[in-house]
Amino acid sequence: MNAHLSLMAHRALIGHRGLISSIIGHLAAAGLWLAAPTVLAQGYPTRPVHLVVPAVAGGTADLLARAVGTGLSPLLGQAVVIDNKPGANTNIGADFVAKAPADGYTLCLSGMTLSTNPWLYAKLSYDPQKDLAPIGLLATSGNVLVVNPALSAHNVAELIALAKERPGRLHFGTPAIGATGHLAGEMFNSMTGIQIVAVHYKGAAPALADLIGGSIEMTFDNIPAALAYIRAGRLRALGVTSARRSSVLPDVPTIAEAGVPGYDISAWFGITAPAATPAEVIDRLNRDLQRTLHTAAVTERIEALGFDPAPGSAEQFGTLIRNDLVRLGRIIRESGARAE
Repeated sequence: MNAHLSLMAHRALIGHRGLISSIIGHLAAAGLWLAAPTVLAQGYPTRPVHLVVPAVAGGTADLLARAVGTGLSPLLGQAVVIDNKPGANTNIGADFVAKAPADGYTLCLSGMTLSTNPWLYAKLSYDPQKDLAPIGLLATSGNVLVVNPALSAHNVAELIALAKERPGRLHFGTPAIGATGHLAGEMFNSMTGIQIVAVHYKGAAPALADLIGGSIEMTFDNIPAALAYIRAGRLRALGVTSARRSSVLPDVPTIAEAGVPGYDISAWFGITAPAATPAEVIDRLNRDLQRTLHTAAVTERIEALGFDPAPGSAEQFGTLIRNDLVRLGRIIRESGARAE
């Protein structure tokens, strides 16, 4: 009887040991799985990093991405490959990155559309706030309010007075619904109580051509695109849209200085990643990105495109995106703008 009980106890002990070993094994496996992001981050990157540009090759956004990628590549020790995925006002490229593996190898050049597209489109296939994680801001750029020289307004105050005399009879050209130049004009209307009508074009070039030809009276154009015409006297610059004066147009006041206190709107670009990207990877990318933006050669290339380099933390970039979601959302709602 005692021998039988002893055998049963021995078998129970073996069973318990097996169960404990099994539990330990499962816990170890779970621990290894939980540690995977850290291991990934420590070895990151081990292959080329793809930077998706949701715009056509050769445009301003593409050139900015290539300038930054050239400087970032040596710091990462891997090539930064530019992938152009244009279409749907940046939504195609952004959606691609939002649904990509969250391993730090697929990034997105993200612009102000992160904050404006949720208001312009009835439904998006991704959530810019939830599906993309900010890594860091790259650069900002104000626009310039330019008028045809035949217009009688020689400064912002005179333009506002003229618009009040002719409500709905003055027009500003925009390259697209929801573009910086469009929102700059709508913000100008909202803050001054005037009614200048937006005329939408398929790109900035035809809008500029119509302005020079006299078909429309003004645009809030990209500074690099308008600069040569301003210097040649074919366009008159009344003010820049940013909070600070432009280094290439130092004699042109900001619109805020010229009579619309608090007016401030600038285009911006930064880099984002799929939302579940490990924090260690985002920290690594942000550190190297900030070093890149302090490199003289990269700074020169960015400034040549009409941008001001704007290094900062991932948290600061996230705050900018959220603030513009609220601020620009109000302008879009007031204007009634919707993407087609």
